[in-house]
Amino acid sequence: MSSLTPPTSNQMSALNNHFRFGLTTPELEEFAPALEATLASSETVERLYERTAPEPPQRSWTSPSADENPLSAWYVTTSISETDDGPLAGRTVAVKDNVAVAGVPMMNGSRTVEGFTPRYDATVVRRLLDAGATITGKAVCEDLCFSGASFTSHPQPVRNPWDESRITGGSSSGSGALVASGQVDMAVGGDQGGSIRIPAAFCGIVGHKPTHGLVPYTGAFPIERTIDHLGPMTRTVSDAAAMLTVLAGTDGLDPRQTHRIEPVDYLAALAEPASGLRVGVVTEGFDTPVSDAAVDNAVRTAIDVLRSSGLTVEEVSIPWHLNAMAVWNVIATEGAAYQMLDGNAYGMNTDGFYDPELIAHFSRQRLEHGHQLSKTVKLVGMSGRYTLEVGGGKYYAMARQLVPEVRAAYDAALARYDVLVMPTLPYTATKIPTTDIPLADYLDTALSMIINTAPFDVTGHPACSVPADLVHGLPTGMMIIGKHFDDATVLRVAQLYEHAVGNYPVPPAAAGTLT
Repeated sequence: MSSLTPPTSNQMSALNNHFRFGLTTPELEEFAPALEATLASSETVERLYERTAPEPPQRSWTSPSADENPLSAWYVTTSISETDDGPLAGRTVAVKDNVAVAGVPMMNGSRTVEGFTPRYDATVVRRLLDAGATITGKAVCEDLCFSGASFTSHPQPVRNPWDESRITGGSSSGSGALVASGQVDMAVGGDQGGSIRIPAAFCGIVGHKPTHGLVPYTGAFPIERTIDHLGPMTRTVSDAAAMLTVLAGTDGLDPRQTHRIEPVDYLAALAEPASGLRVGVVTEGFDTPVSDAAVDNAVRTAIDVLRSSGLTVEEVSIPWHLNAMAVWNVIATEGAAYQMLDGNAYGMNTDGFYDPELIAHFSRQRLEHGHQLSKTVKLVGMSGRYTLEVGGGKYYAMARQLVPEVRAAYDAALARYDVLVMPTLPYTATKIPTTDIPLADYLDTALSMIINTAPFDVTGHPACSVPADLVHGLPTGMMIIGKHFDDATVLRVAQLYEHAVGNYPVPPAAAGTLT
C-alpha cells in the first residue's frame, strides 16, 4: 500500500493557480496542515479496499508468432473455459482487447495501457464463461478505440481477410478479422461511433450494436459512458441472437443500465415470422458526400430482397440524420477528453464499477506515452479540451439537450415502421495507409466512414449490420435499426434477409473452412 506524501510548496502553488484561488504564500502555508490532514481518508480507503480486492487468477496466455497471426488480429491467445454446459458450449470467442479478462494482459490497442493485467473479469466475460464458451484470446483494437479504420492499433495494423492490403474497420478491428476468417466462432465488439458495425460491414459478417444499456459495459475500458456499447460479432444472425441472449441484462454495476431489463431469448424470438413488418428506407442515409454509388446500389438490392420476402418497404425522410453527426461529435470529443483522458477512463460522479488499478496505470502511462497516442486520439483530446475551456462545457451541455430531439426524430419514423434501413458504411474497405500519410488523409481514412453509424450511439437505438452484395470483390453492409429494447425485431428482419440470400460470401482464403 502506498503512502500519500503531502504536497510541496510548489505543488500547493500549482493547485492554487489551477483553481485561480488567489491565495498568498502565507495563506498557502496556513492551508498546508489542513490539506495534509485530509490525506488520511484516502490512505484509509486504500487500506480498506486492498482487504477485499482480488488477485488476478492464474490464466495462461501466449503472444502468437507472426505465422500464427497473419492478420495481426490477435493481441494474445488463450484457452479459457469453465463449463461444458450452457447455450454457448463448444463455441470459441475472441474478446475485444478493451474488455477485461482477469489475469490476461490488456492493451486497448495503445502504449498508454500496455503492461496492464486486470484483476476482474468484465461482466460479459463472466457471462460467456458461465454459458460454456471458450475464450480463445484477446482481439486487437484501435488505439483507445478511437478510429473506424484499423491502422492506429499498436503494434501494427489489422489486415482485412478479403484483401490483406486493406483495413478491417475499427475499432473492433481484430474481432472483425478473426470472425470473418473463421479463426473464432464469435467475438465481443465495442461500439461508440460504429465500432461493431464498421468492421462487420468491411469484413462481411454480422455485427449487432444493442440498445444502449442492454448489455453491461462493466469491466470494459470506457470512452464516454453515454455512448459506450458492447455487443456480438458473428457470421450468422442466429449466432448473434444466441450471444446477445447470454450478454444482455442488468448486472447492478453499470450506471448505463437505468432500470431492470427483463430477459429475452433472442434466439427463440427469431422463430417468430417477420412477414408483414414495415421497413422505412432512410433517404438521408444514401448519397452522402463520401458515398460510393456502387455501395448504395448494393444496399438497394438488399432492400429489394426484404421487399420480395413479404415486408412492406417505403422511403422515409429523417432530416435530423444530416445533423445527428454533429451532436455525436461534440459528445464524443468533449466527453472523451473529459472522461477518457482527463478522467483517466472512468471519470467520476456516478455510481457503479470502477477499476482503481486500471485508472492508476493509465494515468501514469498516459503522461509517459502520450506522444505515442494515435493522431485521432490527439485530435479528440485537443479539440475536446479546447471547446471545454472556451465554453466551460456549454457545447457538451447543448449537445446533450439536443439528444432527445434527435432521438425523437428517429422514434417518429419508428412509430410508422418496425425498422429503418440504410447503408452501414458509405464505401468499401480502403487501403491501409503508409505511416507518413498527411494528417488530413490520416483522419479521413480513420473517421470518414462513421456518418451513418455514429448517430445511433447517441440515440441508443439498436442497429445491426448484415452483409449486402460484394462491390469490386469487397463486402458491403446494410444496417437495420429498431426501437429501443426491440433488438429482437431487428434480428428477425436480419435473419429473414439472411435466409433469403442464403449463405453470406466468405473471404477467399477461408472458403475451404467456412460454409
